[in-house]
Amino acid sequence: MKKRLCKCVASGFGTGYSPLAPGTMGAALAALLVWLWHRAVVPRMEEMWLGEVVWGGLLLLFSILGAACARHLQEEWGADPARFVWDEMVGMWLAVWLLPFSPGLLLAAFLLFRFFDIAKPLGIRKMEHLPNGWGVMADDLLAACYANLILQLWCLW
Repeated sequence: MKKRLCKCVASGFGTGYSPLAPGTMGAALAALLVWLWHRAVVPRMEEMWLGEVVWGGLLLLFSILGAACARHLQEEWGADPARFVWDEMVGMWLAVWLLPFSPGLLLAAFLLFRFFDIAKPLGIRKMEHLPNGWGVMADDLLAACYANLILQLWCLW
């Protein structure tokens, strides 16, 4: 049961099995879930800051879950297989955290995050060497931080 649940989460609920760009498919699903979150959950919250606190807590929880699943599946799936897209999903969610919601910013976050995740500049590639499943997660988290930082600066400007 535990391994089956890890495979479901790690594959981004099956998007990781896409024959074409599984990481992009996982990030696209994550972007869709962001859009649904802002349509269904955020409007019902009394305080806007509460949604960001919940979002931050979920990011931490999902990052820990991703590292645990990567560690648990490493023997069967390898160190960082293409079908493991949970890191792309959490990265996409981090890329939009604390930003005002708009479809344009969501698209910009998606494009910037995928650029940084694929190109791996500015020390992102070095993060892949972290142990215990964290290497799988950390490179995407750093890519998301770069995307988020650029968009935060854009919004300030």
